[in-house]
Amino acid sequence: MTAVGTATTEADAQRDEVRDGSLIGDGLTIAKRNLIKIRRVPDLLIFTTLQPIMFVLLFGYVFGALAGASGSAQAGYREFMMAGIFTQTIIFGATITGYMMAEDMQKGVIDRFRTLPMHPSAVLLGRTLTDVINNVVVLVVMSVTGLVIGWRLHNGALHALWAYLLMLLFAYALSWVFAYVGLRVRSPEVVNNASFMIIFPVTFIANTFVPSQNMPTVLKQIAGWNPVSTITQSARENFGNLYALRAPGQTHADVDKQTAYTWALQHPDLYTLIWTVVLLAIFLPFATAAYKKAVAK
Repeated sequence: MTAVGTATTEADAQRDEVRDGSLIGDGLTIAKRNLIKIRRVPDLLIFTTLQPIMFVLLFGYVFGALAGASGSAQAGYREFMMAGIFTQTIIFGATITGYMMAEDMQKGVIDRFRTLPMHPSAVLLGRTLTDVINNVVVLVVMSVTGLVIGWRLHNGALHALWAYLLMLLFAYALSWVFAYVGLRVRSPEVVNNASFMIIFPVTFIANTFVPSQNMPTVLKQIAGWNPVSTITQSARENFGNLYALRAPGQTHADVDKQTAYTWALQHPDLYTLIWTVVLLAIFLPFATAAYKKAVAK
């Protein structure tokens, strides 16, 4: 090989090395960029903070009014529904990943990222990390609102932290699912519509807002194996809200037997972690491959 050819090869290798960069460092940079975007777009910030407050108040008082005429029954329902509203909201929060990825593809932002000396997967990592941070903010706002309307933690701070962590882990895995969808669909509107069509039935055929053991047989079994139900079950157990709707004369053992009628609901933490690992194992490489294919065009 000639000296010129050798020099060209070495220069290309150096450019590739610089372009690959550090995945963690570049991912954090992208996450910072996304957070700055949220701060500079007031509509996004308002939606992030006001929507959780609205959800807690509406579900707490509108659905709570259906729980019974007495104040104690309504207060019990508000404690019961908080775990469900947490779960539903963070799942909807995970759809932001797909929406924003599709929007960046549509606006050509991904094409500009392609020209920068950065790791190829940093965009995906930064986007998913941003949405975890967004979900943390949402959980904090909802928790404060819940405390204002009478929701309480009865099992201590460590159990509560574990419940929050489990919800965030599952939401992070879902972010990779929607990142893949956003890269394949390319239209933010389609991502948004498809997400709502899927998430609404999944979150309502569960124990999120009503006890699933009272559902018709088919729906009861679907709800019993729905990971949304197990996240909610785990949160209720860790928050100490599982017995909030306990009828007069019912023991804790009676409630446990009624609510944990499937293996999944008997082991909600383990079942949720299994779903989290499976989703990450499938969609992390799928989303990465879809991104590389998109930027290669």
